[in-house]
Amino acid sequence: MGGGAPIAVQSMTNTDTRDVEKTITQINELYQAGCEIIRVAVPDADAVDALVDIKKKIKIPLVADVHFDHRLALQAIKNGADGIRINPGNISVPEIRTIIKAAKAREIVIRLGVNSGSLQKDVAEKYGGPTAEALVESALRNITVFAEEGFDALKLSLKSSDVPTMIEAYRQIAARTDYPLHLGVTESGTAVDAAVKSALGIGTLLYEGIGDTIRVSVTGSPLLEIPIAYAILRSLKIRMIGPEIVSCPTCGRCEINLLALTEKIQKEISGLRDYFKVALMGCVVNGPGEAADADIGIAGGKGSGMLFKKGKVVRKVREQDFVPVLLAEIKTMLEEKKED
Repeated sequence: MGGGAPIAVQSMTNTDTRDVEKTITQINELYQAGCEIIRVAVPDADAVDALVDIKKKIKIPLVADVHFDHRLALQAIKNGADGIRINPGNISVPEIRTIIKAAKAREIVIRLGVNSGSLQKDVAEKYGGPTAEALVESALRNITVFAEEGFDALKLSLKSSDVPTMIEAYRQIAARTDYPLHLGVTESGTAVDAAVKSALGIGTLLYEGIGDTIRVSVTGSPLLEIPIAYAILRSLKIRMIGPEIVSCPTCGRCEINLLALTEKIQKEISGLRDYFKVALMGCVVNGPGEAADADIGIAGGKGSGMLFKKGKVVRKVREQDFVPVLLAEIKTMLEEKKED
């Protein structure tokens, strides 16, 4: 991560880490959806012991999320974690030094996660709360400890549930350090709020060239996070991965069930890694024109629609055949791309 590496998408399980099978299942589902780094909660000794078996059956880097008890971080390192996430607000400096030494010996990464909800008490008092300046001071204070230990396999996060605070904190830390930055708006709510807040917070920073890994925090299944994350990256043309659906908001000219069509197609093509654009338009008046740059699409009419590719009409299709025809055409298109 960092440098010229692609912006990585990560998530965190919401299973009980001590339930090894459920945790492995969810991690592998997230991997299939496009997750590239996974973090698990490590609240106690049983959870840290579970890392051994979890690590054996997953294909992506495993980060152990540790709070309060630095001994869990030390054991997680021994048990094969690829990275450790710690919060300086609840682990002391001497304990952090111990973690750094162990991580350095095993050559693994540490994420220093400064969080508006758990700042050091004196920093919070100095700034009257978790301001952007407070988050930055906390990060800088702790970066000094890592530098003193000669440890540079470090990434930073300065998360806040307040989007302007989050944006400003990352801007300030990016101007003062060269460490890779993990971006996220913490505690951002359910899918709609999380998508909006993340698009604004993460998207603004990525557009400015700030950020190396991202996580969209969603209350609910972490599987909801991955498509939002990739949609942000695709929208900014940072990583063109996975299908993009362009669909109109509909108007009085729409004579097909565009919502049902869009939902069916989205469900069927979700998880694909190849980038292509599908346009689903509610009428034939200007559908092909509005989606001229789409690889494939449908412009609906009364009970039927026009199938088009790259803005050119191919043939007429009955409404009941929209889904199977589109899926068949997409399959053929992807096969042809592989042959090329």
